[in-house]
Amino acid sequence: MEKYWLKSYPEGVPHDVHPEQYRSLTQLLEESFRKNASRPFSVCMERWMSYGQLDDLSAALGAWLQSQGLEPGARVAIMLPNIPQFAVTMAAVLRAGYTCVNVNPLYTARELEHQLKDSGATTIVILENFAKTLEEVIERTPVKHVVMASMGDLLGFWFGNWITFAVRHLAKMVPAYKLPLAGGLQVTPFNRAIAAGMSMKLAPAQQDLESIAFLQYTGGTTGLSKGAILTHRNIVAAILQAEAWFTPALQRVGDVSKTNSIAALPLYHIFALTLSLLAIRWGSHLTLIPNPRDFGKFIDVLKRRPFHLFPAVNTLFNALMQHPQFKGIDFSQLCVSQAGGMAASEGTARQWQKATGCPMVEGWGMSETCAIGTNNPVLSKEFSGTIGLPLPGIEIAIKDDDGRSLPMGQAGEICIKGPNVMRGYYNQPEENAKAFTSDGFMRTGDIGVMDERGYSKIVDRKKDMILVSGFNVFPNELENVISLCPGVIECAAIGIPDEKQGEAIKVFVVKNDPTLSEDDVAKYCRQNLTGYKVPKYIEFRDDLPKTNVGKILRRELRSAR
Repeated sequence: MEKYWLKSYPEGVPHDVHPEQYRSLTQLLEESFRKNASRPFSVCMERWMSYGQLDDLSAALGAWLQSQGLEPGARVAIMLPNIPQFAVTMAAVLRAGYTCVNVNPLYTARELEHQLKDSGATTIVILENFAKTLEEVIERTPVKHVVMASMGDLLGFWFGNWITFAVRHLAKMVPAYKLPLAGGLQVTPFNRAIAAGMSMKLAPAQQDLESIAFLQYTGGTTGLSKGAILTHRNIVAAILQAEAWFTPALQRVGDVSKTNSIAALPLYHIFALTLSLLAIRWGSHLTLIPNPRDFGKFIDVLKRRPFHLFPAVNTLFNALMQHPQFKGIDFSQLCVSQAGGMAASEGTARQWQKATGCPMVEGWGMSETCAIGTNNPVLSKEFSGTIGLPLPGIEIAIKDDDGRSLPMGQAGEICIKGPNVMRGYYNQPEENAKAFTSDGFMRTGDIGVMDERGYSKIVDRKKDMILVSGFNVFPNELENVISLCPGVIECAAIGIPDEKQGEAIKVFVVKNDPTLSEDDVAKYCRQNLTGYKVPKYIEFRDDLPKTNVGKILRRELRSAR
């Protein structure tokens, strides 16, 4: 097919990338660790970690993991927020020859159980703040090794111990837990595993570009999340594509290794994960924000030193601008305000550019594509309202339901092909059969249109997926959970426009218990669903609109809301 979007590429941006220059993602990481050993990699709570320290710590943890007898390619779950332990663990798992399974730390017991069982994870590295959730499910999962991290583990002896004490005893953020040690389960403190691994030698991993690097879980249309199989090739390609696209915007920094990127989005999410790996490729550093919802402390961090790359979802841009201390931030060095994860609104984009002088650059991608797909040129002077151009090495086709490409300007399903696109869903042959067209494009479920310059615009979604603050929420999952609430006969979930979240969840409920209240349903949801999946609106109805065969018509609920 003709890649006519290449004519719109900024000068100097390559048309393709070559992941084959590396044997694996591990080689890319280790090359950067050695080359940038003396440079800073991250700062968290004003405690710095260098690339050399990241090298030593991840090699030690990787060697310790190997000493536990894990099989090559074993799945290791990572249930950590944006703290230094995340990068150490991710690098350790990859360098040891295993597969990373990123887990949302805010998952409920039900969600965590599914992901651990589905992935087959035999080891989990988890922050103690979330161990109570693990306690509830661990006996029903394959997990045999638990590495228990504390908040202050890598923040220095005195300060780290103080932070751990404060989190445990002052803030009381670590619920009491007791993991069952029967059946051979082992629980090892994070720093103890590191210390033990320091005296061990990390054996070179037997992996190549086709080896699995990540099982990245995303929402499932069947009500259960699916693991996107991301190979070393996929991840390396995504890093190189991001590098090719973003480097031109950082010319005024002079040396990309001096770039300070703000890591406020959760690193377990594909958007932040890919940009953090780009930082490693550059040898630049990350400013880690463990809790971006504490906007006062977040803004204090932004005031401390110049920053150049700020990735965020529309809701985060919005929330920052509403804070009274926002005007005290110095944005003079900001080169890229990268919007993704959810649709960026024109109103927010205009306000952001007016307040910071830096236009929001919107892009589009998925967990299945390593967050890479299309992006607006990073030297754009204003918000375009489109999702931009396909990145180097990527083909975008607008297709009909039968997989036929449609004429330019006609709306259809956005389909994508490229070296960053997943191999498929883990143990999901039926889903994989539906996910790809006969000519190898992956169906995205987004309805879009492409213009003659190669810029695409999303006009609707084919799927019933709800996008809340950049997170995929599938109605089937909500409905499966809420249908188990005592007093509920049936229910239906839809997304409705929301200025702050992009979309908010509304649930329509038919009940057989007249005493059942909205508060009762909301409480049940909070007990069984991650926070962003809890409905914002609950409405009781006598019945729900359905087809002749009994399928609930969500589109009628959307139009009648």
